[in-house]
Amino acid sequence: MNKKRLLIIDDDSRNIFALEHTLRAKSFDCLSCLSAEEALRILSSDEVIDGILIDMMMPEMDGYDAIPLIKALPNRRSAFIVAVTAQAMIGDKEKCLEAGADAYISKPVDVDKLLLILGKI
Repeated sequence: MNKKRLLIIDDDSRNIFALEHTLRAKSFDCLSCLSAEEALRILSSDEVIDGILIDMMMPEMDGYDAIPLIKALPNRRSAFIVAVTAQAMIGDKEKCLEAGADAYISKPVDVDKLLLILGKI
């Protein structure tokens, strides 16, 4: 079985470190970046990415703006995107899904729940 490759987009390197450490221990291959702009450059390439975890609240360009841009890329129209948010306010999940995310999870991330979500890719 091939390892699934994930792109983690988060402006906080501590969150990236924690997610990468956890997901690599579960046999995922991880790439990461600190901004949506950098993610769009990576995703515009032919880089193999099976799933994307994106922090919804980032400076410059947040996940709500980035997700439609990602899905508009010709090679990423069917990208599996997981919205990750620390706010977890009423309506956040619906707002994330309306932006184009395929799944939603709040911080602190429940690893078992995340693995169930990632099982869909």
